[in-house]
Amino acid sequence: MTAKAIAGLAALFAMAAPSAMAADVLPVKAPAVVDTARPLWAFQVTPYMWAAGLKGDISPYRVGPTIPVEKSFGDIFDDLNFGGFINLWGRYDRFVFSGDLMYTNTTDAHSFGNIPPFPGNPGITSADVSIDTAQFTSTLAAGYRVVDVPGTTLDLLGGVRVWHISNRVTGTAAGITVSHKESFSWVDPVIGARLFHGLTDRMSIQMQADMGGFDVGSKFTYQALATLNYILTDHLSTSVGYKVLSVDYRDDGHVFDTTLHGPVLGLTYRF
Repeated sequence: MTAKAIAGLAALFAMAAPSAMAADVLPVKAPAVVDTARPLWAFQVTPYMWAAGLKGDISPYRVGPTIPVEKSFGDIFDDLNFGGFINLWGRYDRFVFSGDLMYTNTTDAHSFGNIPPFPGNPGITSADVSIDTAQFTSTLAAGYRVVDVPGTTLDLLGGVRVWHISNRVTGTAAGITVSHKESFSWVDPVIGARLFHGLTDRMSIQMQADMGGFDVGSKFTYQALATLNYILTDHLSTSVGYKVLSVDYRDDGHVFDTTLHGPVLGLTYRF
């Protein structure tokens, strides 16, 4: 198993962050106007992309070594079979709710030729090795809007991030194929805050950060996000920004001590 192959596994973990792209992008009203038109309920859906690079230390198999990895977004994208990211956000009066879902599937395949003879080698001269990784991550959070003035809101949030990672390594040599599958999961409690501020009637900024883990799931995790948002129509808006997500998980031989960071781009539909 090469360091590049194992590195591809860790890049798939946890590309999810609570309310990652869901900006509360209602048009800003003038301070003198009483906001009587805002509905009691609000809901929006945001599919998004995250062009993240990865750096850290990983051990996706219980009996495997811990290996330092550093991969660009291009390296990660080369191994990607499928990836889906979506954020859900809702508000009832001053209560806010969010969900962030991610699923990725990758394959990192390598062929090894000209294997030299060694004691115990039954004449194998070449081998093919592939690593398939599937990951599902879900972040659920709820909170309360502690500041709600024209053009500016501040929400305090608390929730959980759930991680599940499944890895299968398959090797073929001399017509014989062997395979090994291993999966593991953990749950991190998280607390955080989100600040929204309108710049014009169509443009706004949002800043969000959280931290968690606290030795409940991982030792520690944090994420931070800043976006610039622009309203396109009454129901559509777009967001562009930058996000970082870091986690330090170590349990039963598995290690994920990594940081992902990179630009984000989302399209929001508001109901």
